Amino acid sequence: MAKSQTNRVALLGAGPRGTSVLERLLANWAAGDTEGATLHIHVVDPFPAGSGHVWQPGQSRLYLMNTQAFYPTLIPEDPELATPLTGGSFDQWREARRRDGAGLDDAEKAELATLESHDFPSRALYGRYLRQTLEGLLDRLPDGVEVTFHEMPAVAARPVDGKFDVELADGTTLTVGSVVLALGHIESRLNPEQKSFKRAADELGLAYFPPAPPADVDWQAVPDSQPVLVRGMGLNFFDVMGQLTEGRGGKFVEAGVPGAGVLEYRPSGREPRIFAASRRGTPYRAKAGLDGYYPRSITMRYLTEDAVDRFRAAGIQPGFDHDLWPLLHRDALWAYYSTLARSQPAAIKDPAQFLADLQDALQPHAHTTAHWEHDVEVLVEKHVVASRRLNLRGLAAPLAGRTFASRRDLDAAITAYLDDDARRSALGEADPVKMAIGALHTGRAILKTVVADGGITDESWLAGLRGWFESFVEGLASGPPALRSEQLAALARAGVVSFVGPDPKFSVDRSAKVFRAASPWVHDGPVEAETLIEAMSPANRVGINISPLLEQLMADGLVRTKIMMSVEGTPMQTTGLDVEPHPYRPIAANGSVTENMYVLGLQLSASQWGNAIAAEARPRTGPAYASGQRTLRDADEIARSILGLQSPRVASPASLR
Repeated sequence: MAKSQTNRVALLGAGPRGTSVLERLLANWAAGDTEGATLHIHVVDPFPAGSGHVWQPGQSRLYLMNTQAFYPTLIPEDPELATPLTGGSFDQWREARRRDGAGLDDAEKAELATLESHDFPSRALYGRYLRQTLEGLLDRLPDGVEVTFHEMPAVAARPVDGKFDVELADGTTLTVGSVVLALGHIESRLNPEQKSFKRAADELGLAYFPPAPPADVDWQAVPDSQPVLVRGMGLNFFDVMGQLTEGRGGKFVEAGVPGAGVLEYRPSGREPRIFAASRRGTPYRAKAGLDGYYPRSITMRYLTEDAVDRFRAAGIQPGFDHDLWPLLHRDALWAYYSTLARSQPAAIKDPAQFLADLQDALQPHAHTTAHWEHDVEVLVEKHVVASRRLNLRGLAAPLAGRTFASRRDLDAAITAYLDDDARRSALGEADPVKMAIGALHTGRAILKTVVADGGITDESWLAGLRGWFESFVEGLASGPPALRSEQLAALARAGVVSFVGPDPKFSVDRSAKVFRAASPWVHDGPVEAETLIEAMSPANRVGINISPLLEQLMADGLVRTKIMMSVEGTPMQTTGLDVEPHPYRPIAANGSVTENMYVLGLQLSASQWGNAIAAEARPRTGPAYASGQRTLRDADEIARSILGLQSPRVASPASLR
């Protein structure tokens, strides 16, 4: 079974990805004939293993996961894989700990007491699940296995005589046969504008908070009651918002006045005045209230497994804009109008006839790409009242084409948008907008499988998938729980949060010693503040990450950044490492494969799209769910390769190479 009688492995990174490889190594070792052999696993991470950097149990409970309790898991449930030694999904752990409270502190027990399967857990609680699952694995180590933890970073990994010498920060050297890079989120260099802001802050006595995981930031360093500029209104924005409001003693209560929104905010008096800015001018849309990760009423009709098979059978490597987006666009249109016909039939003239005609118009074989959209538009204008027609691109940019006489007008418009979005989330599968987004979300899962490992052209990856679609779909389908939209609306009504407007321009006024931000679409003076917060995580780009290990591996030519060719024929540096699947091994600078080194997680972002999300518990069948436990199957492939076993699966059939 093993490559040698003694098999030594270094897992560099001990968050969920590294722990997944550990779990798979133990499961496959226990399932095989290992008599007389030994396996020594070195787990290397400056943060405690299991939870790693992001999921530390001691962080603020105001930081919520972006998935519901029923979704994530560390333990695979794929019958093709070796049986896990112990553990289960987060939801199974939640139910067990809710009954017995084993190993939990009072805060964790209090959260579990009210946490249901469809609620959004704190990241801290998920970190406790990860830690306890790892502890359970260590309690059941198979014979012949030893696990050693090194709570420090690795700074180098060099091949020596067919093995690797892994150097740790304290000077220790580990000699191992295999190395797994599961580095997760790592610090990155600032871009030129961010560097200039940091330099100005240092020179002028201003406060500048660069991109960072929210739990790493000292939020008490943000001054009370003063204006604060916050750039970015994605998921990290809601973490910043929570720390500067509830984190300072403020309270959200149910609104007692009709028309005041769902919540009211009662300030503590310590809140800064938050001015929020982003390119769109609005935050991400909130998630719909569903009883599953994908809407049950959505059946993909166009971006389907059969459609993907047709490309493959014809020997076509599809383009995103030309081949894949038109199919997903059709699914979004059908999801919207079929939901509208079901929930608001008065908005459609002869709903049954309209849906029959729409189905004909959406058939991919019936029209050229240019004509079908026009035919659908004509049909919609004929049957659907103007106020209920779908502007799909406009969903992600609700302020597009609008100007505002004052910031007060802008704040009122965004508050109304937040109220409307939260209302739609509460309607769940009865809301046409949320179901159009649900189709995009379901389609995104299918796309993850289709585009992986060279499944689409380089030009499509750069210009289509990553060029416009990624930010578009994230703004719609990757938003926070609806509670966060309700809270933000309450903060806006209370005057704690105001907004800068779309396309903001940031600058430093050195004479006044302030940061400034202004939107060309808001006819009001610029916002000024002595504090600027970048509400975003460090860039996930291996070319600018600050990691002694990655820098050494690149300098020695053991790994390289993946290069893709743009439509103009220009080589473009991508975000991730160049790798050879399956399993994922890095490509060296000379084009060879670096044997016995493996990559898992965020550094695969140039080969796997949307790979930051946790693995899905209880994956269902069908293409929408094929990506659900992919990271766990990737971990299994790595483990089996290290142990010299044949993988039970080959590369995904959706990889169109």
